[in-house]
Amino acid sequence: MYGSNRQHADQYRRMAVATSVAEADPHKLIALLLAGACERIRLAEACIANGDQLRKGKAIGEACAIVSHLNGSLDHEAGGQIAGNLASLYDYLVRRLTEANLHNDVDALQESLALLVEIEAAWHAIQPAAAPMTAGAAA
Repeated sequence: MYGSNRQHADQYRRMAVATSVAEADPHKLIALLLAGACERIRLAEACIANGDQLRKGKAIGEACAIVSHLNGSLDHEAGGQIAGNLASLYDYLVRRLTEANLHNDVDALQESLALLVEIEAAWHAIQPAAAPMTAGAAA
């Protein structure tokens, strides 16, 4: 019975995430990615505390994939020096997360999380330009 409830909860969570992504604008998508990376780092830290090496490795691998995706989505032409600085920071984060995975280094996870939380806070402080309302949308 419990397994079935867990499966339903997992399906609901995946559906909620898929719906959020499908309805998100580019600004919201980046916010979701940042939140997802932070969530996985927190999970990895808990897994180290519980001795769950398999889940720790999976969580860190997913966090690295998200950070790499964020890095790959940077527009260096439009972003200039800021994009370059973020690219360097994302590279550093992937290195620190890899070290955390190899050495069960909670300090590296906490440092990575703190950096991502700073990026996330800065991202939330940026308000995207409001899309002009069309006549159909206003009605």
